Amino acid sequence: MDRDADALHRAAVVVDAHVDTVLALEAGRDFYRGGSGGHVDLPRLRAGGVDVQVFALYLEPAYKPERALARVLALRDRLLRTFAAGGGAVRLCRDGADLDAALAAGQLAAVLSVEGGEAVGTDLALLRALHDLDVRAMGLTWNQRNAIADGAGEDRAQGGLTAFGRRVVAEMDRLGMVVDVSHLCARSFWDVLECGGMPRFASHSNCRALCDHVRNLDDAQIRALAMTGGVMGMNFFADFLDQDPARADVGRVCDHIDHICGLVGPRHVGLGSDFDGIQRTPRGLEDVGRLPALTRELVRRGYRQADIEAILGGNVLRLLRAVWAGGAAG
Repeated sequence: MDRDADALHRAAVVVDAHVDTVLALEAGRDFYRGGSGGHVDLPRLRAGGVDVQVFALYLEPAYKPERALARVLALRDRLLRTFAAGGGAVRLCRDGADLDAALAAGQLAAVLSVEGGEAVGTDLALLRALHDLDVRAMGLTWNQRNAIADGAGEDRAQGGLTAFGRRVVAEMDRLGMVVDVSHLCARSFWDVLECGGMPRFASHSNCRALCDHVRNLDDAQIRALAMTGGVMGMNFFADFLDQDPARADVGRVCDHIDHICGLVGPRHVGLGSDFDGIQRTPRGLEDVGRLPALTRELVRRGYRQADIEAILGGNVLRLLRAVWAGGAAG
């Protein structure tokens, strides 16, 4: 069974919708040589069968708000210089044609996302500039409040999307940028969905019914996200998987997948590991090279091949293509 599962994994297009690896690169990790530290490098991405990787440009609180844009630009520069040093092993993807070309050539397809709307300040021109600089998704907040919305850490305040935030969502839809609702507080989440528009993406969030954490989505949110055509990427942080993080393992990740599939079906779940941004990983998924273990567990649980392929990457690819193609960039 494991041999068949591994073959299925290798044949599938595997997408990880969120890693914070740029911070490790800045600290000196060699992306091409690999090693045992942290969670992600090219050898381990290949071992894990990852074909498409979304790289988050994470804004640490120390840079907010005044230095947020400068920090995002510095992190983007770090990633692009890393990709350029790879001799064509990595392709930066801005649209569906880029994805197709990377997959056909056996390259790692890299997508840029900003984690923290402080990068746009209060100026839509900066949002358009980020789009011009290859950013194709943005998380509106991290955990704090900003000019766009209240983050998950502000949940008790019951604040939501600001008037400027509504303009940001509308402009992202116009441009064809993915609106990432992970890290939003509940009121902000609902405000984004009330804006209508494109499918919405929770790139690295889990199920509150299985682990009562403010970063996870409750069943009503999951159903509403699916109604937009949206997708949830499973976060591998042990604290978001189980109330007792010591119990978190690859099976617990699949429990969250089971829960979403039971609510809205297998077309609305994917992977968003949060690797290199988390402190505790589930047993069996200690780094990106271990991803085939997830497919083995899904096979053991009786998932159909088509559904496994959708969960591993097909669903996120569908969302990216839909949003990117739907925008009128310029």
